[in-house]
Amino acid sequence: MNNLIISTLKTSIIGLIIFGLLLFLPAWTLAYWQAWVFLIVFTVSTQILGIYLLLKNPVLLERRKRVGPWAEQSVAQKIIISIAFITCIALLIFCSLDYRFGWSPVPALVSLLGDVLVAVGLLTNLLVFRENTYVASTVETFVDQKVISTGLYAIVRHPLYVGVLIMMIGIPLALDSWWGLVSMALIVPVLIWRILDEESFLKKDLPGYSEYTHKVRYRLVPYIW
Repeated sequence: MNNLIISTLKTSIIGLIIFGLLLFLPAWTLAYWQAWVFLIVFTVSTQILGIYLLLKNPVLLERRKRVGPWAEQSVAQKIIISIAFITCIALLIFCSLDYRFGWSPVPALVSLLGDVLVAVGLLTNLLVFRENTYVASTVETFVDQKVISTGLYAIVRHPLYVGVLIMMIGIPLALDSWWGLVSMALIVPVLIWRILDEESFLKKDLPGYSEYTHKVRYRLVPYIW
């Protein structure tokens, strides 16, 4: 447990430093208040998730620390996650440059609304983690894993990605960039690709998943897809 706490804190600190560099260096100022608020919201939200998992499901916390292209099993997922990582890094840098040069400033209230979306997107994971103790960061199955069809899983098949979508909409708004929303033109197709590939895998490797897809029709957005 102590090792898990230390490694989780280490990951959080390193992540915070990287985020800070990606935001404040391109902006070339520490007076970028939107970035400070975003970092606080993001850090508090992720720490809430970490503490919850540490207390309720440390095994899942350990699983979710395995993240990145190198952790994925299939070539397709390695490509998908690589694109997602690059897109997220590019988005943070672009939003910072947008702030610096004033290309598409966002009203303060809209920026704060973006922070709310970031928090909602991240904390949606709490509801997901309560229902699904197998929801790793990678596409894989585990011994004795069962199909989950309760809670948010009774509404859409991929509630975790609903949270991701909400968060990704919120990030450019929180960081004072209307133009940052253009990134959704790449994020959405990549997310759809991941979902379709993941479902193909689960239908083959997780008993009962095919039946679940007939029971819950919508993958991401009710009545749409």
